[in-house]
Amino acid sequence: MSKNMKRLTKKQMRIFAIGQLGWSTLSGIISAWLVTFYLPTSNDIKDAGATQYILPGLVIGGFLTILGLITAISRIFDAVTDPLIASMSDRSKNKRGRRIPFMQYAAVPLSIVTVLLFCAPVEEISSVNVVWISIFVILFYLFMTMYCTPYNALISEFGKTQEDRMYISTAISLTFFAGTLLAYTPFLFAGVIRGMGVSFAWSYRICFIVLAVISTVCMLVPTFALKEKDFVDTEPSNANMFKSLASTFKNKDFRTFVGSDIMYWIGLTMFQTGLPFFVKVSMNLPESFVMVFMGGMTVLSACFYPFVTKFVKKWGKKKLVIAGFLGLALAYVITAVTNIGGIIPQNSEATLTLPAMIFGLLICVVAAFPMALLGIIPQSIVADVAEAEGIKTGENREGMFFAARTFAMKLGQSIAMLSFTSLAIIGTTQNTNSNDITASTTGLLIVALASVVFCVLGAIILGFYREKNVMKTIAKAEDEEFLSAVGATSAEETAENADSSAE
Repeated sequence: MSKNMKRLTKKQMRIFAIGQLGWSTLSGIISAWLVTFYLPTSNDIKDAGATQYILPGLVIGGFLTILGLITAISRIFDAVTDPLIASMSDRSKNKRGRRIPFMQYAAVPLSIVTVLLFCAPVEEISSVNVVWISIFVILFYLFMTMYCTPYNALISEFGKTQEDRMYISTAISLTFFAGTLLAYTPFLFAGVIRGMGVSFAWSYRICFIVLAVISTVCMLVPTFALKEKDFVDTEPSNANMFKSLASTFKNKDFRTFVGSDIMYWIGLTMFQTGLPFFVKVSMNLPESFVMVFMGGMTVLSACFYPFVTKFVKKWGKKKLVIAGFLGLALAYVITAVTNIGGIIPQNSEATLTLPAMIFGLLICVVAAFPMALLGIIPQSIVADVAEAEGIKTGENREGMFFAARTFAMKLGQSIAMLSFTSLAIIGTTQNTNSNDITASTTGLLIVALASVVFCVLGAIILGFYREKNVMKTIAKAEDEEFLSAVGATSAEETAENADSSAE
């Protein structure tokens, strides 16, 4: 990389993070509302006038919904597009840079497709709607990959020092949480809009349109405010997709990280998917407390963000991520025991009780710091490994590394979504014709304990990550504090460890 390249200022790093606010809002809309909108509960249909656009219930093999099948197929499509887009970006010779042109082209279509996904054309159960949803789910993930893969690759390329890399990772973690919370705002506004005489479907569509406009602006801001070529001067990769992907997974440290990361996403997604059920069933609290606990956990986690870089300078990234895994596992253990031995009274209706509130607040407090660690540090680890590989091989394949990490995340989330339904209903008689999941306290106990197991496995696997070797390979004079945290006292040891940093 040319020594004449500029470093981003703190302000420019914050501008870069605005892009993540945009795409995380759109991603949050799909995660939070796709099932709610197209698989409405009986109460939504009866009380709010929700429309059923597709056949309800577990109609695929008795354990999967039509929407679940569509989502599963889209993930298979993702398995192809993630490395394809990464390879195209890594090999790009665009005069404006390898990343930003992709982001610019993807931003507007991604926002439009997100809204259209919720605009099924037939106002009743119809196969036409199934086709419509299938097409737009696939398009959503295509344009999401076109924006996110190049965007994430810039973390490594814009973050020229460990200090810069940690600052960028912290900033985008904050905007990710902000975007996710924005995606939940229809909980507050859709009902108000329906009070004005708007239908159930359009009360949400109006919210999605507003959020999509905001997201478009946010995603485009860094593409116009930052000139990639001013900060990045790397040679395009010459490897084709298959060769690049194979070379990426030949890196032992990256394989270790990905194995750990999959465990993390399975455990986290199982817990987050189950949160409304933990609140309503295990804690016997009103549903509104889902937002209270999630919001409280997010805000408290954000309070720890300014300290993460300081902790990394003292203990290194690997130890802190392992601590994050174990801290999250502890939060899940607390969740698992919320309804053991009659600690929380179980009434016929959800009510506010002191034991339930204490457990809920305890979970929020215990999980907040681990979420801060796991929300910031893993992205910078991927950037470190990608840079080390580039130094060793001369191939700049940051896009492929982040694409592989993104696919690991999606794989973990998909496994968790499929596992949750199977585990949560243990001990109940599930009505396969209903969209209402009948979760039991036994099933939710198993979900929480399974989440603990996955987090512990993630910590064990990450124990094999050779952080010291990677840090020595990418060592710079400005990174002395980060190097000393892992037992590497100077950048002079780079050469002797380069060969062992990636196998």
